[in-house]
Amino acid sequence: MKEKLVTLSIDGQKVQVKEGTTILEAAKKAGIDIPTLCFLKDINENGDCRMCVVEVEGRRGLATSCIQKVEEGMVVHTNTPDVVSARRMVLDLTLSNHHRDCLTCIRSGNCELQALAIKYNVQEVKYDGEKAKKEIDDKSPSIVRDFKKCILCRRCVSTCKKVQDIGAIDCAQRGFESCISTVGNISLNDSNCVFCGQCIESCPTGALHEKDDTEKLREKLYDKDIVKIVQTAPAVRVGLGEEFETPIGENVQGKMVTALKRLGFDKVFDTNTGADFTIMEEANEFVDRFTKKGKMPMITSCCPAWVRFAEKNFPKQLSHLSTCKSPHQMFGAIIKSYYAKKMKIDPSKIFVVSVMPCIAKKYEITRPEMEADGIRDVDLVITTRELARMIKQDALDFNNLEESGFDDPMGEATGAGAIFGTTGGVMEAALRTAADILEGTDISEIKYEQVRGEKGIKEAKLELAGKKINIAVVSGLGNARKVMNQIKDKKCKYDFIEIMACPGGCVMGGGQPIKSSKIRREQDVRKNRADSLYSIDEKSVIRKSHQNPVLIKIYQEFFEKPASEKAHKYLHTSYNKQNKYDI
Repeated sequence: MKEKLVTLSIDGQKVQVKEGTTILEAAKKAGIDIPTLCFLKDINENGDCRMCVVEVEGRRGLATSCIQKVEEGMVVHTNTPDVVSARRMVLDLTLSNHHRDCLTCIRSGNCELQALAIKYNVQEVKYDGEKAKKEIDDKSPSIVRDFKKCILCRRCVSTCKKVQDIGAIDCAQRGFESCISTVGNISLNDSNCVFCGQCIESCPTGALHEKDDTEKLREKLYDKDIVKIVQTAPAVRVGLGEEFETPIGENVQGKMVTALKRLGFDKVFDTNTGADFTIMEEANEFVDRFTKKGKMPMITSCCPAWVRFAEKNFPKQLSHLSTCKSPHQMFGAIIKSYYAKKMKIDPSKIFVVSVMPCIAKKYEITRPEMEADGIRDVDLVITTRELARMIKQDALDFNNLEESGFDDPMGEATGAGAIFGTTGGVMEAALRTAADILEGTDISEIKYEQVRGEKGIKEAKLELAGKKINIAVVSGLGNARKVMNQIKDKKCKYDFIEIMACPGGCVMGGGQPIKSSKIRREQDVRKNRADSLYSIDEKSVIRKSHQNPVLIKIYQEFFEKPASEKAHKYLHTSYNKQNKYDI
């Protein structure tokens, strides 16, 4: 059936859109910008903030454009004196209960509230009065809640509920005391929060942000008695440039490496190499389980937010998770064992820093299992945003830095390691190696298009060595819950499952550059970043993890073979049930 079209006028422009379209969407099609605060497409469309009001001829009052549907012949004005006055009042009332310490706010310069106040020339607050008094929640190793900067837009609440299906936070109390809180007002650290950081990405202000560890890192960079080693995740190189106004998704690997060396690191290595080790262990683990009828389906374990989610919600299904550590944890363990021995360095004198697109990695390094020989795998994690702040603080002209390569011998990685940063990448990389193992040959077809794309649950059926394999790629914890319930109910048809907490994978991690709701409406941020990673893979000489010469050498000299006793000691981990709430 042909869709019905509606014709209307917006600011004098004739616009034709599908029936059921909102005024906000219609205006976007016409190239007209209507400001929003609470709106997040398909996630938070409640019309609560009233920032997007417009005037519709023939109607009393102003219409909320994010929820008002278009009608045939409708005449809309988006910038009349009454509309502008209403928006200014919304801003004034919002700012009246806001602690306006913009100069010291972590989101200064990238705050949607601040940008709107500048746009509408708000120079003073008419209704200034008493402000809500709330404590800062910084108990978690990953995330900080600053109630003073919350504007009650509920974008974080909707993201946590609708996308991640966790519901760690909600609106509590009434009137002036209204706030976004947890069950019993406990810390996020003690709640069912999994530290995915998607609430940070959706927050328009500085009410939610990552735990900043840059000062801790500064102290270590000035310490001459330790060896400072940094590793960078695949998604960081396609996100970092955005903090310096490069196009979304541009690969700035060379400049990133130079910047890290300028900051004072002794060695700059590539976490992609660690990803190759993860694939080597994980693919062999899958083949072993699959051929010997082990615990199936096997689920990837690279994402610490997903692991925490499983430990809190599906403790009886934990044996389905691969025992492999995540790439940066594996790499940290290798640096402090094999590399330390090779370079004749005392492991206790090595300080390993991971630059990650993820705030859950800050939590992951605190897990008691993440060590070997009494030495922690990784000592500190900073996000893509934190690295950008440090580069700016050191006044490095990032866009004009020369290109540098990763240091040897731990900087050589394959294309398979690069695609770890996007949803489906772990599965595709694992299949490249698993297929060669099962078939006993070097298979030329290495692209698995079925697992690519933005769909929350992607399925594929393969046949390798005469055996049929059903796989699934899942991103977003709401989708993960659906698949885990299938396993719980013994109705799961899959053999191998990749799960990532963040919709779109690590390229959209909670530590990546934050994009305003406007930019997210206008550009496909996920696709741009993911395409960059696939481009790195396409240009790589070696595109299968098990063919990485560095990996082959380290197995020969240290681990002997995948899944060996020594490999399990350094490269594998375990999981335990966690309570949903620690009250």
